[in-house]
Amino acid sequence: MMDATLQAWLHTQLFEQVPVSIAIIDRNFVIVEHNRNFEELFGPGRGRKCHTVYKKQAGTCDACIAALSFQDGKVRVNDEVGVDRNGHPAHYLVHMIPIVTPQGDIPYIIEMSTDITEIKRLQREYQVLFEKVPCYIAVLNRDYRIVKANELMRETFGATTGQYCWEVFKRRADRCEDCPAELAFSDGQTHVCEQEGINKQGEKTRYVVHAAPLSRTDDSVTHVMEMAVDVTRIYQLEQEKLEAERLAAVGQTVAGLAHGIKNILTGLHGGMYIFKSGLDRGDQGRIQQGWQMLDRNIEKISTLTRNLLSFSKGKIPEIQLVRPSDIVQEVVELYRDAARQQDVELRAEIDSQLAPAPFDPEGLHTCLANLVANAIDACQMSERPSCAVTVRCREQSEVIFLEVEDQGCGMDYDIKQKVFTNFFTTKGEGGTGIGLLLTRKIIQEHGGKLEVDSSPGKGSLFRMIFPRSRLPKPAPRPESPPDTEARPSEETRQG
Repeated sequence: MMDATLQAWLHTQLFEQVPVSIAIIDRNFVIVEHNRNFEELFGPGRGRKCHTVYKKQAGTCDACIAALSFQDGKVRVNDEVGVDRNGHPAHYLVHMIPIVTPQGDIPYIIEMSTDITEIKRLQREYQVLFEKVPCYIAVLNRDYRIVKANELMRETFGATTGQYCWEVFKRRADRCEDCPAELAFSDGQTHVCEQEGINKQGEKTRYVVHAAPLSRTDDSVTHVMEMAVDVTRIYQLEQEKLEAERLAAVGQTVAGLAHGIKNILTGLHGGMYIFKSGLDRGDQGRIQQGWQMLDRNIEKISTLTRNLLSFSKGKIPEIQLVRPSDIVQEVVELYRDAARQQDVELRAEIDSQLAPAPFDPEGLHTCLANLVANAIDACQMSERPSCAVTVRCREQSEVIFLEVEDQGCGMDYDIKQKVFTNFFTTKGEGGTGIGLLLTRKIIQEHGGKLEVDSSPGKGSLFRMIFPRSRLPKPAPRPESPPDTEARPSEETRQG
């Protein structure tokens, strides 16, 4: 049996010391006793109706859970809103515990209330932040269904609770291949990537999405929150800038082209004269010399025309999943004989583990071919007895690097500053200056950039940098798998 002194202490002291508000009400809903915490929260209440103390109202509550517990003797828990002793709203979680006599009567109910006003305030603040933050937010469960979406997400994509995320973001019938939420569920880390979706008006929307895991105390990931920032306008401005640069460059070429074509025509006339005079004299040497001049100048005007068309027509890249290493190997094999004939060693350093990536294979082939052709030409202008050109393909930290390095003549500071200006060439009448402009344009269309490092007499290194997160997405082809073979390019090199 419990000691009488301890029992008295429990009834008097513990009643006052527990960190909750306790009130005892009778069947007339009159408070017959309460502890100190109750009075500090709601004010004095002994002898008063519970609704006048809790709610500061004259009439009984519309849905009185105490009345229900008096009727059926069940314990109940409810979230209530009342008024504290200072007249401010008070949120509290109340437990209704009927006191049942041995005869089965219920003369009293103990109400234990926990003040959750501060918790409710924080919940409101977080809810406002969740709803009004200027980005798309969707919370996904492990089935990839949306369990919660914020206001901007609902307004933009028409998100409905219970829908699959790919149905809402992409209007797809099945899961995405590059799903950041799947990675977050898998490793419990936050993953960031750029995506393209379709809003509820059917318009394309580009956004940068952060997929962050939501964990329980045992670190198991139960949900993933996707927070996406709309970059559609930024992407459009980038494309408009590229288009404006392209059109401006095309417009600035008229005088340069006229001069270039005039030089080529001069070469053609000279070749025709030598060829014709050789025929008249029966001089096989002059015939051969004239024919070579004709052939050389016809090749110049063909290259000029192809590169100008490619640069000016604004071709839309045809994105496919391809292996960059395959295209590198193809270009190296294409130019190996030409390099050998000029005493240049052409070699490839390829990471065989490099995973497929979304590229326009023809555009990537063009970029590599332009840089390799330029590198071979630079070696021809070097004073070294032997030169090498190395083409590298590697990946580091989700960034793909394609490099063309030569041991040629190199470039000084002034030339490096001009190398990407419109129609700049170091080849005199033999060059059009379009090749590098075309190369940079294609790289930018893939979300990448082109860097150059060069020193006079030591050679040059051109580095193409493609973050996987910025690469364009391949068009879906449900009827057949994507073509992973790179197609040869017609645009070959800077003339």
